[in-house]
This record gives sequence, structure tokens and C-alpha cells, in this order.
Amino acid sequence: MSDKIAKSCCSCGSSCCEPQQEKKRVVIDFLYLDLSVCERCQSTESNLDSALAEVAAVLKSAGYELEVNKMNITSPELAIKYKFLSSPTIRVNGKDIQMEVRETICGDCGDLCGSETECRSWIYEGAEYSEPPKAMIIEAILKEVFGGAAKPTAQEAYVLPKNLETFFAGITFKKK
Repeated sequence: MSDKIAKSCCSCGSSCCEPQQEKKRVVIDFLYLDLSVCERCQSTESNLDSALAEVAAVLKSAGYELEVNKMNITSPELAIKYKFLSSPTIRVNGKDIQMEVRETICGDCGDLCGSETECRSWIYEGAEYSEPPKAMIIEAILKEVFGGAAKPTAQEAYVLPKNLETFFAGITFKKK
């Protein structure tokens, strides 16, 4: 009789008889200086959202749960807490999707703080972009999750980059 129960249960096509696996997590952190004015940060968020929409089903099918944290870095203290090097930043499971920080002048953030500011530029397949291409984000997520990610390297002690120090000082000055 137990064979009949097992057969009828599994014949329904659902996963009710399969052992439940513990969910594995993929944590995506998006750190940025401004989403109200900065087109670079806005476009990065948009590309990230599009990339996540495309990979979510694959991750779910493989037993992964997706957690997305979007953090507006509004002070030197937050920058230090999150070891923020450049805006915008995307991390997968704590690893920056582009280890080398390259920056170019960002007029929007410069306007916000009243001084010249450089924000991250992204290198993907030999070309430089002001925001990460969706394909770059998808590739970074899949590499991290499915094993092609680089091994972590020793990290230097964090020091607030001069560029961010200048940005936050400018914001504070403009508020006075």
C-alpha cells in the first residue's frame, strides 16, 4: 500500500515527495552616491535590475535565493563601514564585480558636491563604459555562483579614497 501512495504522490508532477534542499543564497550589493541626479548611478541600477530579472529564474531553478541590497552611501562613515571605493559599486557575495577601480569625471556628482568628482567607469570586453553593461553583470553573477569566480585576494587596509573624501566635504559644505 505504501508503494501506491508513493506512486500516486510522485505521479502528480510536483516536488511534494522530493527531499527539500536548503536554499543557497546569492547576495547582491549595489552601493552608490546618488540616484536622484547621477545618470551613471541611475543607469547602473537599471542595468542591474534588468540583469537580475534575467538570471533570477536560473538561480531559483538551481536552488538559490536572491537577496539584493541597495545602499546609498551618504557619509564617510558609511563609506568606511562598507569599504566603499568608488561609485557605483556592485558586489556579488561580497566581491566587487570589477576588482580594478577605474574612474572618469562625473559631471552629475560634481554638480551635487560643487567640486570635480570622478566616479567608476567599467571595462568589459576591452571597452570602457560609464555604467556596467547588463551582460557584464550577468556574467559576474553566474561566474560567482557557478564556480568560475576568481579566488579572493588579500585585501589592503581600507582608507577612504581622496575622491570620496572631497565629495562628502563638498556635500557638507553645500548644506551649510
